[in-house]
Amino acid sequence: MHLLAAQPGGISDGAEAVDLGQTPGDVVVLSAADSDLASLAVARDLLCEKGESPPSLRLANFMNLSHNLSVDLYVGSVIEEAKLVIVRLLGGRGYWPYGVEELASTARRKNVALAFLPGDDQPDAELAALSTLAPEATHRLWQYCVQGGVENAANFLRFAASLIGRDDSWREPAPLLRAGLYWPGADQPTLDDLREAWQPEQPVAALLFYRALVQAADTAPVDALVAALAERGLNPLPIYAASLKEPVAAATVDEVLRATPPDVVVNATGFALSVPGEDRADTPFDFADCPVLQVAFSGGTREAWQEGCAGLSARDLAMSVVLPEVDGRLFTRAVSFKERTRRDEATQCDLVAHEPVVDRVAFCADLTRAWVELRRSPASERRIALVLANYPNRDGRLGNGVGLDTPAGTVNVMRALKDAGYAMESLPEDGAALVAQICAGPTNDFHDLPNRSISETISLDEYSAFFATLPGA
Repeated sequence: MHLLAAQPGGISDGAEAVDLGQTPGDVVVLSAADSDLASLAVARDLLCEKGESPPSLRLANFMNLSHNLSVDLYVGSVIEEAKLVIVRLLGGRGYWPYGVEELASTARRKNVALAFLPGDDQPDAELAALSTLAPEATHRLWQYCVQGGVENAANFLRFAASLIGRDDSWREPAPLLRAGLYWPGADQPTLDDLREAWQPEQPVAALLFYRALVQAADTAPVDALVAALAERGLNPLPIYAASLKEPVAAATVDEVLRATPPDVVVNATGFALSVPGEDRADTPFDFADCPVLQVAFSGGTREAWQEGCAGLSARDLAMSVVLPEVDGRLFTRAVSFKERTRRDEATQCDLVAHEPVVDRVAFCADLTRAWVELRRSPASERRIALVLANYPNRDGRLGNGVGLDTPAGTVNVMRALKDAGYAMESLPEDGAALVAQICAGPTNDFHDLPNRSISETISLDEYSAFFATLPGA
């Protein structure tokens, strides 16, 4: 039978046997969740930085072991030599039947400690019965995974070391709040801890993101945004939340923001609280009356994004662009992509994580600072542009929108701006008057151009200088 070497970052479809090319290690952890593997790799590095010596660790995505021969090869080369094997299996025994059978058989034959853990927060009696580790130990390992986070992952490894005879001290699994404060490198920081890192009297920029990133220790884009905002004279207030739709998480976010009212909110959670076509729902940001910017941590790869012609994937567009607009959020851009090419040599595993893109993070940080400056300037000094569509051929398509009276809506916006203190002169009486005013100048109806009033121009030199800055593509 043909045997393939595993491709860095790839996931086998099971059609061909795969050799992961790993050497034996004392502790082996298998999971289909990239977040589990990345979290343990980060935790292992953290222990080493603290001067601890974790046991040799091998991490692998068992989806690469879908072919029976792949399982046989991995069992013979890695599992049989291990002291402890831990498998986190979402979907139960039926999701990986041959692998479960071979690991259970080998563990009993070779006297290898084996723990099958559910991949979610629901117990699985069948997996528990297949484990050779004591039920109490298996349950504790499972709870480290359920709670998540770097500290729990570190204690997972410390406890695993104790199970193979090492004299490592460990702590019980620590519950991770449904929402809470975050700071790069800190364990459960308080608001006072964050304030110590802030610059006095500077604007606060709240940064919202998913709790799952903390659970997986996959916070590189969050850390990059925190650093970029601080470099621009903003005080970052990073908050993780399970979901803004979850009452406990939303209440926690509301409480934190009220304790430190932000000048701007940068939101990296998806979807919306409001329903399209219905009255707008309340959000935890409303009381602050500040701009809410939306950033995307893309679920796709940077390569796919660069090579594609549609920008972000349909899933990313729905979660991070289209639906958030229903709540009134202002989209910025994607600042990170998931990469499957990072090799962790210590665990001999290809890790998947969000990788920030420096220039895109910088763009969002610059835009955030600009919105803060705009918010702090008097309304009468702000310069606002209302841009309407100018479709080709005829003036009847100006501001065209299916089912919408765009000119009338624009006049309503102009009136609201004037009521809010913006400098507005000679407001058109209604939508028809607005269209007449626009048509007095140049439009895409070139037939009547000589009779139009030309009031705004730009010199050829200025236009050429601008044109020269555009990318060749």
